[in-house]
Amino acid sequence: MNKYDHLKLKYFELYGHFGAGDIQFNSLKQVIENNINHSKLRSTKEHDWFMKEDMIGMMLYVDLFGKDFNGVIKHIPYLKELGITYVHLMPLLKSRDGENDGGYAVEDYLNVNPEYGSLDDFYNLIESFNRNDIEVCIDYVLNHTSDTHEWAKKALEGDEFYQNMYLMYDNREIPDLYDQTVSEVLPKKCPGNFTYVESIDKHVFTSFSHFQWDLNFKNPFVFEKMVETMLKMANMGIGILRLDAIAFMWKETNTSCRNLEHAHMILHLFHLIKEIACPSVTLLGEAIVEPHEIIKYFGEEETECGLLYNANFMVDIFNSFATRDVRLMQYDNTVFKVPKTGCFMNYIRCHDDIGWGFNEPFINRIGFDSYHHKQFLINFYNGSFEGSFATGENYQYNEKNQDTRTNGTLASLLGLESAERYQDQRARETALYRIKLAHALIFAHRGIPLIYCGDELATLNDHTYLNDVHKKDESRWLHRPIFDWEKAKKRNDGTTDEGVIFQFLKHLIKLRKSDPLFSGTVDAKVIDVHNQQIYAFIKEKDDQQVICLFNFSENNQYFSNKTLQTVKSKTLTDMITGKNISLEKDIHLYPYEYLWLK
Repeated sequence: MNKYDHLKLKYFELYGHFGAGDIQFNSLKQVIENNINHSKLRSTKEHDWFMKEDMIGMMLYVDLFGKDFNGVIKHIPYLKELGITYVHLMPLLKSRDGENDGGYAVEDYLNVNPEYGSLDDFYNLIESFNRNDIEVCIDYVLNHTSDTHEWAKKALEGDEFYQNMYLMYDNREIPDLYDQTVSEVLPKKCPGNFTYVESIDKHVFTSFSHFQWDLNFKNPFVFEKMVETMLKMANMGIGILRLDAIAFMWKETNTSCRNLEHAHMILHLFHLIKEIACPSVTLLGEAIVEPHEIIKYFGEEETECGLLYNANFMVDIFNSFATRDVRLMQYDNTVFKVPKTGCFMNYIRCHDDIGWGFNEPFINRIGFDSYHHKQFLINFYNGSFEGSFATGENYQYNEKNQDTRTNGTLASLLGLESAERYQDQRARETALYRIKLAHALIFAHRGIPLIYCGDELATLNDHTYLNDVHKKDESRWLHRPIFDWEKAKKRNDGTTDEGVIFQFLKHLIKLRKSDPLFSGTVDAKVIDVHNQQIYAFIKEKDDQQVICLFNFSENNQYFSNKTLQTVKSKTLTDMITGKNISLEKDIHLYPYEYLWLK
């Protein structure tokens, strides 16, 4: 088979059912040939460069971090100082004016937000990052476009060809059928799954907001145009393309319209095309769904995404802090195995809210009620549960099932804001230990650690968004503050919260980069030490071992040295502190202690 034979086979498996023929495939093939990436920079990259132990990520907003593209360039030395080698620039493509879901309502995929600068300024930014050995990731919103996109404008003019690019219906018969089985994403802000557009007398599928029109991927022309866009974006010099909302891409009545087989078929096609045109560009899938569904987006038999967000790990981490019980995290990281072709992007916080989707069957199995456990987590992290250290806020409450999500920065959710409010020095120290433990965990686990910009300075919730007429109705701005460069000046002062966390992360990054055991190819094998408060795993490569231990409680914890019988040495040294541990006796961990033992 030549490079197109397998692609053609898979293309017709999907689109042959929807009338596609040789003419459509040849048109797609021509699009690929016209956009093959000849970048010298990318052609010298190894195919799996993203698996290396020196990959350290940060996600940031251009305007919040540096005001514009040129401002970000000025602050590259800050990122280099910390040790960042990969930056996810949050939505920067031209989006609709006014409300635009933080940039996820894209009006033009091949142009940038003019408030950030010109397209040339953007290219200059990418080149600046590349010169500093920092890879760039940008968002590619696959599921929908803005209602001001050129396709949507032509659809609004009554052009049936472009109306067929979206999912539009003349009456409520089919939308009502969908609504019987499709859950709402934003029930409070944007109830329902459809928006009635009066000017064309159509009901448009809008999974998210009324101005985000879902694309009709049953139309082969939609697929071709989205492939063309992907390849043009890759040719900008991008290293990673973040594919947004991939779980929603395919719609069928009488289903949940989530994680359907055809969505996986589309992603495999994207992978095959990427391998032909730009093999060193990596696809990062954003599928914030149940753990057993997330893992499928790596591809079960056929490769889909090289990277996925480990959203389940984030929830497991917060669950372990709230319950002082690591069994859910142990189970998930034992059962859901990452294939050799990819790795997770491990993060504790991001720009989004926290949806409390966890492994409900396992929670029920260990004696909790999944519904009441979710309510416990919601109340714990909004601070209303007695004894909680968190100061988060509820987001998008659903009256039908009492479900809600949680907003808040990492430092505020782990107790630092509460400690500051009550001027409690001991609570402050404990909160800082929690923050450090969480980072020590994601930096040691298999995958790429991803820092949300500001977390390296222990940034607290920003309640001033309530004073901004454009932000006050979107409470996710609580954890999306403008980067505080005055706070950043404290990063070398070890007596400040900023200095404690920044210097700790800088130390972890240096350690991680120095040891191949932290490569994305090396598995973290969970060890059950028969103590529900301690999460433990071992990593092994070339006769080298590192044993990582994390005490998720505020109490001293002990476990038997017999649980570490597979460890070859009887005397181990903590990479982080230099502390020595003997396996000749039982192991003791201080409150919220974390150890990387070699």
